[in-house]
Amino acid sequence: MQGFHGGYVRYDLSRGTSEWIAIPDEVLSRTLGGVGLGSWLLAREAPPGVEPLAPEAPLVFAFSPLVGTGLTTSAKFAVVAKSPLTGGVCDALASSHFAIAGKRSGVDAIVLVGACETPSELVHGRLRPTPHWGQSPEETAAGLAHEGRVATIGIAGERCVRFATISADGRHAGRGGLGAVMGAKRLKAIVVDGEVETPVADPERVEALARALRERAAGDSTAKYRDLGTVGNLLAFDRLGALPTRNFQSGHFAGAEALAGETWHTDRRHHRTACAACTIGCEHRFGYRAADGSERETRVEYESVFALGPLLGIADPDHVLAASRRCDELGLDTISTGATLGFAMECGERGLLDDGPRFDDGPALAGWIDAIARREGLGDRLAEGSRRLAQTIGEQALAIAPQVKGLELPGYEPRALQTMALGLAVGTRGADHNRSGAYEADFSESVDRLHGDERSARAAVDSEQRAALIDSLVLCKFVRHALPDLFADSAELLRAVTGHAFDARGLQATARRICDLRKAYNVREGWCPSDDRLPERFLTTSLEDGPSRGARLPAERLAKMIRSYNRASGFRDDGYPTVATTRALERELSLEGLAVREPGDESRERGS
Repeated sequence: MQGFHGGYVRYDLSRGTSEWIAIPDEVLSRTLGGVGLGSWLLAREAPPGVEPLAPEAPLVFAFSPLVGTGLTTSAKFAVVAKSPLTGGVCDALASSHFAIAGKRSGVDAIVLVGACETPSELVHGRLRPTPHWGQSPEETAAGLAHEGRVATIGIAGERCVRFATISADGRHAGRGGLGAVMGAKRLKAIVVDGEVETPVADPERVEALARALRERAAGDSTAKYRDLGTVGNLLAFDRLGALPTRNFQSGHFAGAEALAGETWHTDRRHHRTACAACTIGCEHRFGYRAADGSERETRVEYESVFALGPLLGIADPDHVLAASRRCDELGLDTISTGATLGFAMECGERGLLDDGPRFDDGPALAGWIDAIARREGLGDRLAEGSRRLAQTIGEQALAIAPQVKGLELPGYEPRALQTMALGLAVGTRGADHNRSGAYEADFSESVDRLHGDERSARAAVDSEQRAALIDSLVLCKFVRHALPDLFADSAELLRAVTGHAFDARGLQATARRICDLRKAYNVREGWCPSDDRLPERFLTTSLEDGPSRGARLPAERLAKMIRSYNRASGFRDDGYPTVATTRALERELSLEGLAVREPGDESRERGS
């Protein structure tokens, strides 16, 4: 099958060896690439029950058949591992030239197992000691740029902070702590380069489709991303009463105007850039005054602004922008950093934590970020994430810790966006807005955003499966607006690239299979129904101010939505995949050990 190389390279860092392993065509056609292929490799390579930071835990870099084709936004790769935050499947995506260079090295994926004896870098498949340990991702990439394209970690990854990132071209595979997995392997950087072209089935058709997609992606469907970037979401969310503020104590922030993209485009230096092979250009960079008085700039997105601004009660743009920049320099996920700090701030406010950070304290923010990355003082406890920190404090703290399955919540107030609340609760990656775009239903007229029901469940399932397809192709989520019929349009792209008879119905089955695989992996690793839940705060208290004042999400309503979601997903009412589903996954994907069941599951299945 064209568009693929037909295998992956497996590096054993402990032994300094490598091995080429073929991937059957049927597996490639049923997982595609990116998140789908990476999840398959994780299930295949990871020993059941392996600790995420153990040497034998695999770290996967997965490409896709569309990489290198000229299709807009296709220069992306997925990183997949068992998350040090959640203990379940974790994947994160990044746009960069690393994706193109990695694919041109002649592989569909790179799998890393074992751990280096001393801090090292992997350059064109050869291990060597690294002189870059202790450097920022930007410094490391600059030092290795003459040798190829670089994926690297910062100090946070070296110290195994559980929400450390992996950086490439200044973009971050950010969520779930994949940088910690790489740091535990004592691997500072991977450098790839190559000239192996991936053959495509119909080059003329691919070019025609690429040209048409570029034109659509530069049109009205993506205009808001070019004009304001995702920072344009902040005021919109605040007007809905859905902007998480002061550790989710409120959905409205009095200082929102000062942090709005609309304001920054008026009164700050700014310019727009684009990721590799992207014609949308959503990345906006803004100037700010650093603590030493110098003028600097940084790229920033809504999630970083929400997490380092309103969530912490901080309205000074210079402090927020400087904090976002510092997270990038250290290799930290801005969402988990902000959410963990916000949680610690409320614990301090409640007398549950001494000598911690405090709300509204912008000048101190950068220092706390450094303490987390370097695991200094209280920063060492914060570096474990909000769930682990809460477990050391007690039940009162767990009730307000902003996490699901250990992954901190993104910038969506669950009580004001209840379809999204469901997506956050059931997400296999944990609290996640990128693997479930359920908030789009809340912004439409298809559901009642303040009263979730069965319609919310169906919307959450549809969103999850559409995301699984996009993240496996791998394309940017923003290009979905330029693909009016996602499954049919994607099938046409894949036919032209691979020559395989993809169709819309088959891709819908593929998307569902990928979702099922991720869930089955989590079950194998210990998932249970009680994991699909939101923190107690959202189930027992109402919003007290702002446009969504009075909004509440009773536990029984969420439980009913989860049951509806499970049925719509083809799971049992309790959320476990059926015996038939797990056996089909093993058969179709040549896997073993996924049909793990609780005692009595098999008899219940026979009687269902």
